[in-house]
Amino acid sequence: MKKRDFIKAGAIGGLAIPAIANAQSGPSYNWKMTTGWPGGPLMDIGAKAFADRMAQLSSGRFKIQTFPGGALGNALKVAETVKNGVAECGHGWMGWDWGKDPATVLFGGYAGSMDSERMLHWLYAAGGEAMQRAHREEKEGIISMPCFIRTAEAFLHSRKPVKTLADLKGLKLRTAGAWLDMAKDLGAAPVTTAGGDVYPMLERGAIDATEWGTLWENISTGFHKVAKYVIIPGVHQPTAPMELTINKDVWAKMPPADQQLVQIVARLVTFDSWIKVGAEDAKALDFYRKAGNEIIELDADVQRQARKIGLEWAQKAAQKDAAFAKILKSQLDFEKEWEGAERWRNIRG
Repeated sequence: MKKRDFIKAGAIGGLAIPAIANAQSGPSYNWKMTTGWPGGPLMDIGAKAFADRMAQLSSGRFKIQTFPGGALGNALKVAETVKNGVAECGHGWMGWDWGKDPATVLFGGYAGSMDSERMLHWLYAAGGEAMQRAHREEKEGIISMPCFIRTAEAFLHSRKPVKTLADLKGLKLRTAGAWLDMAKDLGAAPVTTAGGDVYPMLERGAIDATEWGTLWENISTGFHKVAKYVIIPGVHQPTAPMELTINKDVWAKMPPADQQLVQIVARLVTFDSWIKVGAEDAKALDFYRKAGNEIIELDADVQRQARKIGLEWAQKAAQKDAAFAKILKSQLDFEKEWEGAERWRNIRG
């Protein structure tokens, strides 16, 4: 991509032009990037896309080698691997750290979240990105920013039909983050594991069902080959921004122009991924039907109950954690501004 094409493509407001202009000279970097991904779109249009864009727009000064989940550290502990200096940077999902810091779920998405469009507006136009950066630096001692966002996930790829609350009772499902707790309230029996282990567990029946990514993202996993039923919509995960983490000491040594370039490229990857995933998701249901899968839409009461459980969980967490409460208030206040938006944004006819 030529510089003018990058700027034309959206690159990120007035910050882009000086950052790109300054990107052609400066120190060279050889980074390792740890990830939570065995492969697939999260690697290709997330981690690797970031590495490729950084090399391209810095005239090769940034060389970032991406490693699949588990190669440099625990695939579910990307931030820890980066903090400890095993890798200079990482790409993962922030919500994996919910056990020690529940507020990470607010940035990574959960059952009570707004959708991806609203999340993008909150992150980049209402202070969410700055809140994420400050929160992770204070709590974890790492530099953090959004890098990749998906649309709503598929609820499940399942070996059993799931439509009602009764169908969820005792269902052995693989999930991650705070949904581990919330799914129990729906009667399910959730477990967690890294992405690379999910297919064999589903294939041999160690789990009945799994969630992972969006309809399109899950094609590459092959879940549809061993689980007949595709359950929609992803009420457990209406949005899922991914996280770029950078070791704090590494970041501190970078010139401001290079720090700015990293932020711009991370934002570009986020918008590019949203566009790509959304466009491909639109084709995915037809793919599954042709592959012999059955598409099942969750009953409305399951969808309502899942969101209710998510919001109740968040309110309880806010009572125990002042940082969580501050972030949640910012999100809920933002959502309030969007109430009734469908009336003035959508034309029906």
